Amino acid sequence: MTTIETEPDLSSSPAPVPHPLPESLDAALRRRLTSLVAHSADAPPVTMRAPFSGLELAELPQSTDADVRAAAERGRSAHHEWAARSVADRAAVFLRLHDLVLDHRDELMDLVQAENGKARRDAFLEVGDIAITCRYYARTAPAALAPVRRGGLIPGLTSVQERRHPKGVVTVISPWNYPLSLAAGDTIPALLAGNAVVQKADNQTALTALFMLDLARQAGVPDDLWQVVLGRGSAIGDALLDVADYVMFTGSTESGRRIAREAGERLVDCSLELGGKNAMLVLDDADLDRTVEGAVRACFSSSGQLCISIERLYVADAIHDEFVRRFVAAVAGLTMGATYDFSAQMGSLTSADQVEAVQAHVDDAVAKGATVLHGGRPRPDLGPFFYEPTVLTDVVDGMECFREETFGPVVAIQRVSGDDEAVHLANDTRYGLNASVWSRSRARGTAVAARLRAGTVNVNEAYAAAWGSIDAPMGGMGDSGLGRRHGVGGLLKYTEAQTIARQRLFNLAPPLERLGDEGFAEVMTTSLRLLKRIGWR
Repeated sequence: MTTIETEPDLSSSPAPVPHPLPESLDAALRRRLTSLVAHSADAPPVTMRAPFSGLELAELPQSTDADVRAAAERGRSAHHEWAARSVADRAAVFLRLHDLVLDHRDELMDLVQAENGKARRDAFLEVGDIAITCRYYARTAPAALAPVRRGGLIPGLTSVQERRHPKGVVTVISPWNYPLSLAAGDTIPALLAGNAVVQKADNQTALTALFMLDLARQAGVPDDLWQVVLGRGSAIGDALLDVADYVMFTGSTESGRRIAREAGERLVDCSLELGGKNAMLVLDDADLDRTVEGAVRACFSSSGQLCISIERLYVADAIHDEFVRRFVAAVAGLTMGATYDFSAQMGSLTSADQVEAVQAHVDDAVAKGATVLHGGRPRPDLGPFFYEPTVLTDVVDGMECFREETFGPVVAIQRVSGDDEAVHLANDTRYGLNASVWSRSRARGTAVAARLRAGTVNVNEAYAAAWGSIDAPMGGMGDSGLGRRHGVGGLLKYTEAQTIARQRLFNLAPPLERLGDEGFAEVMTTSLRLLKRIGWR
């Protein structure tokens, strides 16, 4: 039995607090969105609640194993007609979706906040991210998916063409922490490549995925081409992998390993973005004003529930004390709140499970000698799952938060003697997802970045520069995953490459009987030497 991720358990939520849902998310909209789930009446529904308040968000229908398989069959039928359409025609659909996303910016931000609990400024970044994704792949796909001429065996006589065909049915398994970016961001290139998508959205943030599904259908995506199923991994995990011609998964390293094993057994390819224990290196020539602001965003955006957020800060000895003073003051000045406007800089965690996990890491560190410079406690006065942004020092090996991902608003600061020690400590991890380097020197910052074992490294930025530069690949090394999203590779991974070679005039065999195999070998040897001499590839 395959288990794909443990979803937040809100069944034991504290009593609701008075943070009403925005008017845009009325009961009629929520009912309409839940009607889009691919499901039968066999599985009991699940009630999900808003992290800000504990108020009921939706009663979500749950899909069964049979529902997943039926959705895949419908998708497989729909994908043949979709793939037969020109790439330019498919791209036009996603340019329309780009506009719809921006037109519905406020409703999308409301949904992301209501389901996840993050601050509005963080929710807006997800809206912008999906608009960029639509535009980039719509503009890129026609050229990237067009047939390409390749060099042939014999110049002028062997013509070769590379073609790209869609995989078929892509299973996308998206998490709760970035309900818009990670639900739609991986689906868009899969669809543009000509595939159908069966997506398992997380129950906690299913309405956001369903809202995007609704917008996509308004833009022209056929009804059966993108379908959303809901359910625990223990109930539908096997079916999700059985129906897949490709698997795109974002989640924990443990679940990623299981998916990779089972995909390998079926000889199905997969892309996995997994955990991170990301480091920021503050070199002794860093601009402290810029660095402190960037470090606060790096550590506490989306309340730290971000795979590429920073959990380790290595600060050069020469500026350590001044940096810490400014950083702690900036963290203490963060505005927390359960607001559906831009007045709060940091929102809530998403579930009781998250609060408990964060508190366990902090308590363990303190019990073993760590010092809390700020934070370190829940804030139930603000809402059920609020937790203060927390800064630790004196964190050493043996503490849970030293090597394991906290996935919350907690960062540990460590003094380092110089660049070499900072690089060594940053690389001393089984993860390798994201990193950040701060230096006034372009050459020095880039040189240090190149020494880090991480899939993306930002110089003088936290994470947004690399993530938002969607033309470049994004993904992890080590236990942070396999494969990449973004860039042309993030589109082509959803395709099968086919080589078509056409031979002219004569077969690839001795052309004259009297030449024979030995004579043919001599002629070919001379030809190969000539091709090298003239610079032929």
